[in-house]
Formats: sequence, C-alpha cells, structure tokens
Amino acid sequence: MIHSTLAQSATGKTERKREVAEDRGASQNDSDGGSVVDPGRERWRATTRAKAVSRSAERQERFLTTSGAEIQDLYTQADIAGLDEDRDLGRPGEFPYTRGVQPTMYRGRLWTMRQYAGFSTAEDTNRRFRYLLEQGQTGLSVAFDLPTQMGYDSDAPQAEGEVGRVGVPVTSLADMEVLLDSLPLGTVSTSMTINASAAILLAMYVAAAEKQGVARGQVSGTTQNDILKEYIARGTYIFPPRPSMRLVTDIFEFCSKELPRWNTISISGYHMREAGATAAQELAFTLADGIAYVDAALSRGLDIDAFADRLSFFFASWSELFEEVAKFRAARRMWARIIKDRFGSTNTRSMACRFHVQTAGSSLTAQSIDNNVVRTTVQALAAVLGGAQSLHTNSRDEALALPSAEAARLALRTQQILAFESGVTETPDPLAGSYYVETLTNQLEAAANDYLKEIEALGGTLAAIEAGYQQRNIQEAAYQVQRAVENGSKVVVGVNKFRDEETATPSLEKLDPEGERRQVENVRKVRAERDPAVWEAAMGRLEACARGEENLMPYMIEAVKAYATVGEISDRLRSVWGEHRELITV
Repeated sequence: MIHSTLAQSATGKTERKREVAEDRGASQNDSDGGSVVDPGRERWRATTRAKAVSRSAERQERFLTTSGAEIQDLYTQADIAGLDEDRDLGRPGEFPYTRGVQPTMYRGRLWTMRQYAGFSTAEDTNRRFRYLLEQGQTGLSVAFDLPTQMGYDSDAPQAEGEVGRVGVPVTSLADMEVLLDSLPLGTVSTSMTINASAAILLAMYVAAAEKQGVARGQVSGTTQNDILKEYIARGTYIFPPRPSMRLVTDIFEFCSKELPRWNTISISGYHMREAGATAAQELAFTLADGIAYVDAALSRGLDIDAFADRLSFFFASWSELFEEVAKFRAARRMWARIIKDRFGSTNTRSMACRFHVQTAGSSLTAQSIDNNVVRTTVQALAAVLGGAQSLHTNSRDEALALPSAEAARLALRTQQILAFESGVTETPDPLAGSYYVETLTNQLEAAANDYLKEIEALGGTLAAIEAGYQQRNIQEAAYQVQRAVENGSKVVVGVNKFRDEETATPSLEKLDPEGERRQVENVRKVRAERDPAVWEAAMGRLEACARGEENLMPYMIEAVKAYATVGEISDRLRSVWGEHRELITV
C-alpha cells in the first residue's frame, strides 16, 4: 500500500485516551474492571519507587495504551489472580485458542510469508511474483488497481490515469491467465485483496487454475471479500450493502461445496486501523463484521460448521508491541467463544481464529525512510509473537512510491531473520503468563466487548454502519492521534523529533508509462476476439440469476470463461441492484 507521511501514525497519549481510560474505570490498580491490591507492590511503591521518583520524576503523568487503558508502574501476580488457565488460555491448538490455533505453532510450520504486490500490468506483476518466490516467499498476495476494485474496465472513462497505479489491472480472464502464468497454483496459496468485485476475480482465478490443469479441490488461497469494512473505512464498494452481502454468502456457499481449501473471506480490521482506529476498536469492529457475516450465512440456510472453518481474519500490527500481541491473543479467545457460545458450533476448527497480519502502512514516513525498516521489524515481531498465520512486511519506500524490488526483498528478509535467527519461533505463545501481557489481553477483550454491546444495542453491524457509529469512532480516534503528532506529545522519530539533517532518497520504482496504453489495447482485443453469441448467452443467464435468488458463482465462472470483463459483469449487476452512495451528513 502507498501512504503519505503519517495520517494515522501510531498512537499517542491524548486527551481522548484519558477520557476512554476514565470512562472504563481504568486506574493504577485496575486491570480488568476490579480493584487489584497487592501488599508487596504497595510497599514497593511507598519505598523503593517513591525514592526513585523523588530523585527523578517519571516522563509523564500517565502512561496509556492506544486504546486508553492505563499502563501501571508494575504488574504482579495479583493482576491476573482471576485468570483461569484452562478456561482463559487453554493449550496451543485447543479452545479457546488464546495461545495459538496450532498445537506446535511455528515449531511445526512457519507462517506464510506473503508479500503484497501488484502494479503496472499483469506481465510486470507476474515477474515480481516469480522474483519473490525465488527469494523465498511462500505465498502470493495480489494487489489490484482501483478500477478493478471498483468494477471498471481499464478502458472505462472512470479508469483513466488509474490503471496499474496501486495494483495490477485484471479486466478479463486473459489478464488473469498472464498474471498467474507458470506460477504453481497447486502448491502455492494466493491471497487476493478484492472486495466489491471479489466474486468476479475468484471466478477468474478458478477458471485460470482449471486451464492450468489444477483441480478445484487443490486450489488454495483467500479472497478478502469483506465488503462491510469498505462502508466503514475504505470506500471501494460498488453495490448497496444487502446485495453485496448476497455476493459474500454466495462465495461462502459455493466454496463450501467446490473449493474446500479456499478461505472464503478475510475479515479485515487492517483498513479500519489504517483509518485511525485504536487497537480495541479494530478488534471490536472486526469481530462485529464477522458476526454479521455468520448471521448472513445462517440466514441463507448454511450450517455453521459447513463454512466457519474457512473464515479468516486480517489485522494490522503497529509498533506498540505488547498491546498488539495482546490484541491478537484476545481476538482468538473472543472469536472462539462467539462461535461456540453464540452460534452453537461443535467443530473446534470452526472456532479457531486464523489471521493474516500486515505491518502498519500508515506508520511509514516519507522522511528518513530507513527508520521504516525498524518500525516494520518491531511490528512484524509483534505479529509473530502474537501467532499470525501469514504476514506481509511493508517496504521502507512505500510512503514515496510502490515498493522497488530491492525494498520488497529487504522486507521479506526481515521476516526470514525473525523466522530463522531470532529464536522467537521456538515455542508457542512465548509471552503467555506475563503479568503485563495477560492483563492487556483481558483489558482489550473487555474494551472490545463494550463496543460490541453498543453495536448490538444499535441493531447489529449493518444498522451501526448505516448510523455511522464505527465511522465516527474511527474518525475521532484518528483526529486525536493527528493532534498529538502535531503538538509533539506523540513522538514520530524523524518527523517531529530527531530529524535527520541530511537524507538521501533512493531510486524509486517507476511504472512503465506505456503500461496503461498496452492494457487498454489488450482489453479491446479480448472484446474483438471472443465469441459474441457465447458471451451474450452467458451474460443473459448471469443477469437473470441476479434478479432471482440462485447462487451467482457458477454463472460468474461461465461469464468469465466467455471472456466477459469485470466492468461488463459489474454493469449487469448495477442494472439490477443499483450502486451504493455514501450518505453525507453536515
């Protein structure tokens, strides 16, 4: 992802965080809503600590996490006295999965190293994928350009100037075939960051894999397919929420029968965090979206254990290491309990919260870009200590341009050094039992549950989105962070403090200026060479299905095999469902 300097940089000690801490009753002796008294700690405070503070005062009056919880001067056994190991932690690979979803975690298999890539043309992106696989990457992750995400072809007037800018343009099956040429689709999984047009791109992926001779049962990967967070934070929606939810559940249903190794959704907190959400908000709003998707699938008539084990999540990782680790642990525990207690699942695989992590793109700065390597390393370490199943590490130059091959390689090397040199992979959940981490895990779970209760009181996730609840909370959190950066209470190294007098800008990735022209020519060539009768018949059946209630995926696959384009399919659906327009209130 490309980001400007710091719009939503890591968290600071702000007035809003103080308000949140006070509202939730956080105090120096409060870890999970109740007073915790430890005589030994009180003696230490009155003697050893008091003497030290009298000689040299602490840096600030209060220390707060990004979510407003006050960080104590000392954590002891008393802070986790109410923790039940069997109930609250379990063992790795066992309910409630706080300590990890696999019994051996990274001792048995490392996380998938999945560097996000996509730019210029399908040919250029294919070359980058091959390069990264040669460098040791273990999974693919496709970034699509904005026209593809928004359901426009590369030659549409709306696409002019945007083709291949922030991702790869994939307009038809012909583009997908080039993008995946010679890639081992039977053994390497592919993540596709695509939402509003996810069903179309999944149809193309299935058709391209079949052309390579890869059976549907062997195809593995993930479609992001998370439309709700588009209405909350990101904005690449096409259709209104309710028909969009139909497409999401169509993918659930189709994959449960046809693509058993495909993760049908990546429920994404990442983009909400990038928009400014706190860790607690990211956790709560992501799980709230998950609940809405499960409700929609159950309303379709699907059994919880027919689809829930293919749900996955996508979180951001920021630089406040211990809070991030606690967030990942809390996510697993909360989701396990939601699936079991709320939805009645009896399959332990359905209860396991598996997730991808990306380091914080909006924490990257255009100033002193070498500092971004350090930020990314800390954030990646948090993801690994928190038990991620796959990881993307951002490149140091992303605040300036799309990543160069050299910067992408260095980002991959960061993962490999963590995996093979740091020693943090040798045992599952190495921070378990830490007084501080367990307390933070409890606090984040409590804070997230408060948000979930408020969403339920508003009528659920869709009603809360329509009321602007999540959006307002995120905007307020982002505003307070930006204020803290601007007034200096939040330090961003190299930006508002410790600036480098001399910096050098490295050679940046430059897009092929002829790429858009060639892409437009290719789209028009596909239209000219396809069989118009086969195309028209497939499009007619797709539109008829959209007007009814049948699953759209088989008709999507038929249409893309007839070389229908993303824009053509999206336009047929627009003619039936209309387009979503954000309600702007003053």
